[in-house]
Amino acid sequence: MRQPLIILFLVLQFATVSFGQYSIRDPKAIPLHGEWVFAMDPNDVGETGKWYREDAPLNRWNKVTVPHCFSVDPRYQFYTGTAWYRRTFPWQPTTGKRVLLHFDAAYYKTVVWLNGQKVGSHEGGYTPFHFDVTDFLKAGANTIAVSVDNNTWKVGTIPGSKDNNEPNDPFPGWVNYGGLIRPVYLTVEPAVYVENVKIEATPDLTKGTATLKIKTRIRNTTGQTNAPKLTFRVEQAGKVIPLNWKQQPGSAANQTLVLEAETALKAAEVKLWSLDQPTLYDIQVIAATDTVRTHFGIRKVEVRNAQLLLNGQPIKVAGGNRVVDYPALGSLEPDWLVEKDLRLMKEAGMELHRLTHYTPSETVYDWADRNGMLIITEAGNWQITPRLMDNDTIRTKFRQQFREMAERDWNHPSVIAYSVGNEYLSEQPAGQRWTKDMIAYARELDPTRLYTFASMRLNILPKKPEDEASQYCDFISTNTYGNHANILKHIHSLYPDKPIFISEYGTRADGNNGEAGQVTHLEKFLNDVRPLPYVVGASWWSFNDYLSRHDGTNPDGTRPWGLVRHDRSKRPLYATHQTGMAPLTIEKLSWKPGPEGTHALTIRLTARPDFPAYALKQYRLKTGTATQLIPDLQPGQTTDIILPVTGFDKTMTVEVVKPTGFSILTQTIDLTNDTRTSNR
Repeated sequence: MRQPLIILFLVLQFATVSFGQYSIRDPKAIPLHGEWVFAMDPNDVGETGKWYREDAPLNRWNKVTVPHCFSVDPRYQFYTGTAWYRRTFPWQPTTGKRVLLHFDAAYYKTVVWLNGQKVGSHEGGYTPFHFDVTDFLKAGANTIAVSVDNNTWKVGTIPGSKDNNEPNDPFPGWVNYGGLIRPVYLTVEPAVYVENVKIEATPDLTKGTATLKIKTRIRNTTGQTNAPKLTFRVEQAGKVIPLNWKQQPGSAANQTLVLEAETALKAAEVKLWSLDQPTLYDIQVIAATDTVRTHFGIRKVEVRNAQLLLNGQPIKVAGGNRVVDYPALGSLEPDWLVEKDLRLMKEAGMELHRLTHYTPSETVYDWADRNGMLIITEAGNWQITPRLMDNDTIRTKFRQQFREMAERDWNHPSVIAYSVGNEYLSEQPAGQRWTKDMIAYARELDPTRLYTFASMRLNILPKKPEDEASQYCDFISTNTYGNHANILKHIHSLYPDKPIFISEYGTRADGNNGEAGQVTHLEKFLNDVRPLPYVVGASWWSFNDYLSRHDGTNPDGTRPWGLVRHDRSKRPLYATHQTGMAPLTIEKLSWKPGPEGTHALTIRLTARPDFPAYALKQYRLKTGTATQLIPDLQPGQTTDIILPVTGFDKTMTVEVVKPTGFSILTQTIDLTNDTRTSNR
């Protein structure tokens, strides 16, 4: 009984600090958060000097708290180069078990040593990786040493520098925040364990039923032929759903195999996942003594006739690009910041996003799953040059990072599409080859998602559809910062069957007209796009201000594009976006004074017919302490509501609340006259 008690002690010992700030999805995780020691290595002498030795002197190392972003630590601010982290932890060998060391992300190149031995290395700053460290551990105190190099200001990294010899073009438009930026932890696995699970939940929208397919990747480390029979437990809202599974047999020794299973859900067991009804199912995949838990949603995403369909219904939704950057945190994403940012985005009417040019923490996708958001997730081809896109090494690195991203995120119902890059020269042969090849590679990994990339080259108005690589995409993503109506109409003429998602648009808050210029820019943009039925989404660049070293950055280091500032205080644009991107409008129809201070206010609610537009179900209208259900509305439909008013107030504030509880529209109505007012 000694070993389980020791493991439990480790979990309790490490969980106090880590779980309060950073979620780890694996319930078996033994966090290695908290206090580490840290040292910069600007001359890259740490490995030759054996800083990883157990007895290496630590008198000149400083204490830090992991997860840690050294780029914003005042002692190492804006340092670029190699840095080292070390800590010790107790361990008791576990007979017949495998111990894995996990990094949810470390930016950018990582090398790991355990007890003086090199364990392995990894390249890529935003995707998870792990090592089997069973044979490196020992009873008692163990020393882990990690070197992390954030120098991506050079050709050959993803993201990285360009090779076009232009000035002030060393790095993409965000800071290369370095360090152990996401959770580090151990898991103890049986000798035959579940390495990954892919869930494909496909509804039959006509019958109301669904098919559930599960691909389980098993790692067998025994040297003996062994493929355990899998069992599954599916729950929805705490209720177990009895299911009959068909499984394919398989066996393997000292290798990885994939076992497939399939079942059917009856109509009574199917509740579709959507923006306003984000219903989730919990599943346990049990392989002998190993159990993996995750969640999934049942939903269908399609493109057809220049429309984006969610569960068979057309949907047009606004969104935003969120740069992972916060004062004094850099690229760290504690749970409270994810909650703060995504709640602000949701209440601003931002629900369909190409979030940014790399994958954020998985906590973001968990939040989006629970609260209803649609996300296009992107791997790090940010303006890679044609020569680099044809380079085999770059292609290999991109495929690795894309695979790590997809395998982490493929069970999230919020993830509806993958992007294979941003703003590369997609009209040139190298850009065409990249798009075709990388989408083909990605479809082999996950054929259930849609595929796109964020193009800036459709703005040059190519003459034929084959002149630009968007021909290979399921839908068009265009970064367009002006002349919207003409450019979007031209894109539609090239690709009439493909919906258009505006993956970036916007203007800075420090332009000629300041913050007021952002407001007028958005108002004109909406006037331009609302008559265009094929525009299904528009993602403002950017939700938040952020720091950068890219050309055009302000002297204080900021790029002020946001609805909110770097500290998340709201600009005037926030309220304008909230009103303009709400899926319905409020109009005052009449105000009739009554006897004894009892009056009647009649308002008209209209579901927008153009953009954004989708079916509204179970929305609520709130006035003071009173709440009432709004009748279900299809785009373009209206309903009139009479609100009783008592007292002598000169105004009434009405608020529209989503079924998920988010307040998306607030309007104050003048009660002093009978003049119509509207938020149109």
